[in-house]
Amino acid sequence: MNLNVFKGEFDKIIEFLKTDISGLRTGRANTALVENIMVEAYGTRQSLKSVASISIADPKTINVEPWDKGLLAAVEKGIRDSGIGINPVNDGRLIRVCLPELTIERRSELVKVLHQKLEGARISIRKIREEVRNTILEEEKGKSISEDERYSLQDQLEEMVKKYNEDVKIIGEDKEKEITNV
Repeated sequence: MNLNVFKGEFDKIIEFLKTDISGLRTGRANTALVENIMVEAYGTRQSLKSVASISIADPKTINVEPWDKGLLAAVEKGIRDSGIGINPVNDGRLIRVCLPELTIERRSELVKVLHQKLEGARISIRKIREEVRNTILEEEKGKSISEDERYSLQDQLEEMVKKYNEDVKIIGEDKEKEITNV
């Protein structure tokens, strides 16, 4: 039995975590903040990045330019209703999203959200660890691996889980520094 087969599942968790927390606001503008906002366009709900060009004008401003100017109002409404606490400005050609300064209270709220997302990643890692551990035990029951191999595989699994949990911790610490850095 090769544990590297399960490495991809652990990697997916880490990648999802990185993508998920990239939308958490830091002190500067980031396209990830708005690109996954859902917008009503052509009768369906689509992500903002699929209907508009998103760029950073300066450290506090995000420009959103819909490819179809008829969608300006829908994009503006989508950003306003997204719940991220920013107010878009429509100038008739593009939409400017000016990010206000983060208050200490808002930073602490973002850190709490970050910790929830980190815990979600740890839970996912534990869930996969249990699945792999059960697979190892089934292999032993089925006599396809010996007891010694089982112990060896379980030790390798624990090392792998420890490494991924350490990755989650490092990612979290870096993002927390980003959020709390004034």
